[in-house]
Amino acid sequence: MSKVLVVDDKQIMRDSVGGTLQRAGYQVVSAADGPTALAALGRHRPQAVLTDLKMPEMDGLDLLARIRAVDDQVPVVIMTAYGTVGEAVQAMKMGAFDFIQKPFEGDQLVVTLKRAVEHQQLVQENAALKVSHQPPEMEPVLIGSSPLMRQVAQQIQQISRSSGTVLINGESGTGKELVARALHAHSLRRERVLLAVNCAALSSSLLESELFGHEKGAFTGADQLRKGRFELADGGTLLLDEISEIGPEIQAKLLRVLQEQQFERVGSSYTMSVDVRVIATTNRDLAQCVARGTFRQDLFYRLNVLPIQLPALRQRVEDIPLLAEHFLHRVALREGREAKRLEDEAVRLIQAYPWPGNVRELQNICERASVLARDNLITARLLEPWLSTPLPAAVAAAPVPVVVSGAMPPAQAMPDAVFSAGGTTLEEMERQQIVRTLGQYNGNRTRTAKALGIGVRTLGLKLKKWKEQNLVAQTV
Repeated sequence: MSKVLVVDDKQIMRDSVGGTLQRAGYQVVSAADGPTALAALGRHRPQAVLTDLKMPEMDGLDLLARIRAVDDQVPVVIMTAYGTVGEAVQAMKMGAFDFIQKPFEGDQLVVTLKRAVEHQQLVQENAALKVSHQPPEMEPVLIGSSPLMRQVAQQIQQISRSSGTVLINGESGTGKELVARALHAHSLRRERVLLAVNCAALSSSLLESELFGHEKGAFTGADQLRKGRFELADGGTLLLDEISEIGPEIQAKLLRVLQEQQFERVGSSYTMSVDVRVIATTNRDLAQCVARGTFRQDLFYRLNVLPIQLPALRQRVEDIPLLAEHFLHRVALREGREAKRLEDEAVRLIQAYPWPGNVRELQNICERASVLARDNLITARLLEPWLSTPLPAAVAAAPVPVVVSGAMPPAQAMPDAVFSAGGTTLEEMERQQIVRTLGQYNGNRTRTAKALGIGVRTLGLKLKKWKEQNLVAQTV
């Protein structure tokens, strides 16, 4: 239901206009003067403002100028009396969406406000899509028929129509963003925008501005007002990727948004209210981060309302051929040719490989094989140089905690090295694979990260940790 702020110093006018708009299906917020209207603007975040032109203390033109300084997208419609049309034209030059002359019919008022609200929604969605740098996508599809993936699909079905905060946990490359997009696509917010922020890719100061926006002049280089992701995602969904990487100051501000749905832009004391569903992802055990003191306990509880634990690819081996076929067909569709297929020995090989990079690594291998295979059959011999240690028996047999409903206790979170066999942990296998791939690309971290299906920052953090532990050469 769209919300309209009605501003008029006469009670009878507020009641009359408000009643007409409510009967037309709008939610109405009223204000008797300009200062009250400005306070309501931040608190209620209306989709349009309808204000009288002639009011004491702050008239419609002054109010319009103040609104434009705070929010340059919300449409403002001016109500004018006979003889003030010239001032209404001036209001249009100042950025008013339209004006309506008293006395007016109810139908005329509803049509004008309908156009204003539709305009605001289009502007907001275009701005959000421009910020996301991504075109609208088809509905995401989860590939896999294993019991673990069926349980994940059931979770998505159960919680997608809720507005509760979701925390998706899983190793890098398991498809956390895909699950987040599936949740949004099946939610009541699916007609509004889904925006994503990679928390690990930005410094604390940049992340604060990215999430909450900033006022012009708030800091050096802030040459214009900028709306943050929370503001742009109002009514929709915000995906916070790698949530464990945010610093203490941002954690405190994020906690407030989750608790109160309110925030201020950087450099502003003007409080704004938003209606945003937050989906957070992490490849770390946040309960352990809380125990180490690097993550706020109260924020963890606010995020962990509806948890989803994604299984690693090695834990759903039966899904690997389906995924490989899907990726091969997608490459063929993109390049306009017949899809290549895997020989039986190649299928057995990819099912035996532990896939430290999970689904993302499998996708990269399938695309590489599709390009380099000499004919339509992809052989095990082609794949062998790109794959290494076979899947240990203990890994295949390891139990995986998956929650179908309710919250997962922190004690059930999977430790990084829970899978091991013959003295070789998965972290050790991962380290060997990363060092080997770095050698293949002559130490180029960007190309290495792309080949492994992980972020450059993630690769750098792993190498830094291993250097401190003297597990890799300092020159790596």
